[in-house]
Amino acid sequence: MGKNCLNCSNIRKVTIIGCGFVGAACAFSIMQSGLFSEMVLIDSDRNKAEGEALDISHGVPFSKPIKIYAGDYADIKGSSVVIVTAGASQKPNETRLDLVKKNISIFKKIIPEIRANGFNGVLLIVANPVDILTTVSIKLSGLPENKVLGSGTVLDTARLKYELSEHLNVDSRSIHAFIIGEHGDSEIAAWSSANVSGIPLHNFCEMRGHFDHDEAMQRIAEDVKNSAYTIIEKKKSTYYGIAMSVKRICEAIVRDEKSILPVSSMMHGEYGISEVALSMPAIVGKDGIEKHVPIQLNEDEISKLKQSAETLKNVLSQNEI
Repeated sequence: MGKNCLNCSNIRKVTIIGCGFVGAACAFSIMQSGLFSEMVLIDSDRNKAEGEALDISHGVPFSKPIKIYAGDYADIKGSSVVIVTAGASQKPNETRLDLVKKNISIFKKIIPEIRANGFNGVLLIVANPVDILTTVSIKLSGLPENKVLGSGTVLDTARLKYELSEHLNVDSRSIHAFIIGEHGDSEIAAWSSANVSGIPLHNFCEMRGHFDHDEAMQRIAEDVKNSAYTIIEKKKSTYYGIAMSVKRICEAIVRDEKSILPVSSMMHGEYGISEVALSMPAIVGKDGIEKHVPIQLNEDEISKLKQSAETLKNVLSQNEI
């Protein structure tokens, strides 16, 4: 589908803003998925966007037909999903929240451009700190809140499932567990609702010969929380895991799957939290967030979730939007 159709509504058109490691990996993952027939890549360095588009396009003969090209903000028109990965990247010894000022400044330029070009699809925020930038994007975009979501703890949750699958020697797809709250240092492993194919996690652990639950849960939660730091220390950046997470969220949107994913979205009184976006399980479909899904949490988990929200609110209060 060529540029002469850009004013049409097209569920199979996606735009990615930012062609760094994360943006390029997202583009590659999405190209292989067959979800879209048209992909626009936008970057402040036009040559970078053109190079990535050309490189990824050369793999199309091994995948499904898709037109991939570098564009500008006017080319957003007609996209069903706009994915924003643009922003400063996380450096060694730097937390996601350390990126706030730099990336809010970048988003103050990007989001109004998206709005000015008539976009009315689903806006998916991936850049960090993702919860802060999702909140900022809701305020700057003018889109309905349900249509603005962040990749949130979808990747953290995948990391949790992977670690549990290694611990239990069981297929990670049979594990049902969530990381909630901030995508960052205050994230919470929601152990109260974790299960393996409906069997409570502690029971399943004992079936597999593991009995020191507290030690194992603490170790696994810490490993998940520190995954990004470990990867950044070893290879300077992370991008494959988040690219697969973004592809998964796009699947839920394009196919209107009504999938339950822990994406970042605005809270309105759930668990006593409001006026900030953070990650809780939500039903995701063609219009973005349909509804938050309440999960079983104990008092300690709820308390930590509120603390996570306060951490994010404090950061927001120190930065003008």
